[in-house]
Amino acid sequence: MTSGKNGLLPPSFVSNLQNVLKNRKIEKPPEAEEQKHQEEEEAKIEAPAEEKTCIEDLERNEDLRPIVLVTNEDGIEAPGLKCLVEALVNGGRFNVHVCAPESDKSGSGHCLSVRQTLVASSVGIKGATAYEVSGTPADCVSLGLSGALFPWKKPSMVISGINKGSDCGYHIIYSGAVAGAREALMSGVPSIAISLNWKKDESSDSDFKEAVEVCLPLIYAAVQDTEKDLFPKGCLLKVDIPTHPSANKGAARRLNLRRKNVEVESVGEAGKQETQNAAVKKYFRVEFSEHELGEMDDDLDYGALQQGFVTITPLGLTCNAELDAHTSVASWITTAIDQDAPTSL
Repeated sequence: MTSGKNGLLPPSFVSNLQNVLKNRKIEKPPEAEEQKHQEEEEAKIEAPAEEKTCIEDLERNEDLRPIVLVTNEDGIEAPGLKCLVEALVNGGRFNVHVCAPESDKSGSGHCLSVRQTLVASSVGIKGATAYEVSGTPADCVSLGLSGALFPWKKPSMVISGINKGSDCGYHIIYSGAVAGAREALMSGVPSIAISLNWKKDESSDSDFKEAVEVCLPLIYAAVQDTEKDLFPKGCLLKVDIPTHPSANKGAARRLNLRRKNVEVESVGEAGKQETQNAAVKKYFRVEFSEHELGEMDDDLDYGALQQGFVTITPLGLTCNAELDAHTSVASWITTAIDQDAPTSL
């Protein structure tokens, strides 16, 4: 239908048509789309070949970096663990994961929270995947290696520390830090337990940073040799760092000294025993003594540590008696068996 002069379309129709064409998405032929795509690709600024290779290498390294699991006994907020994790992350060599107690578990030994529900809560630690656990160091390592918390079951190494206080002598029995490393060893994972010989009124949190600098070369070498299957098998390494780490006299392997220095102090009493059945409560505090007990032999860990050496002690899973004990027991058994059986008890 036409209207107006010269057969022109009505103005209202033309206006509507223009609006429709303006708002309509006009499809372009495939050739035009292909040409446009080619132009856009050519317009892109490509990264230099060397830079692209570097980026690809970094991505591959991130995927292939050895996994290191860190735990401790002092709790996830402890400065020793924070300094260690920060250094491992900044070094860029490892894929760092943390699974540590939510609170201080010093002296917990190799205690496991059997028949208890463990709670693992994610924690923000820059550059690392971290969880705090409502359990002991042994719980944390057991959980970390179970495959239930992390997407892997066997890291390259477990590092327990840095612990506040040395783990010389009988301290290895009480130490949650050593227990965390021992739990890893029981699962077939190489491990290191690291402790700083902390002294009251003398040490400070900044000493942990120095302690990290001292032990990093050992950690690097241990993980590297683990990857090459050269790390010692059947044992964990217990590393004790002297009170003044930067002034250490070097590293030396030392035997573990059998010395006990636990003090029990009475701190109060409640109730009066007026009758035989009356309840009385007594309160005590157990502490590790800083007094020098036992031998100070240079061949033993405690003596060397006090002299300023970094002591490295291999520890196994079994606590075999010393050779002289084997001899005396064998003699006693022979004598006991040879004796006539008693006629009556």
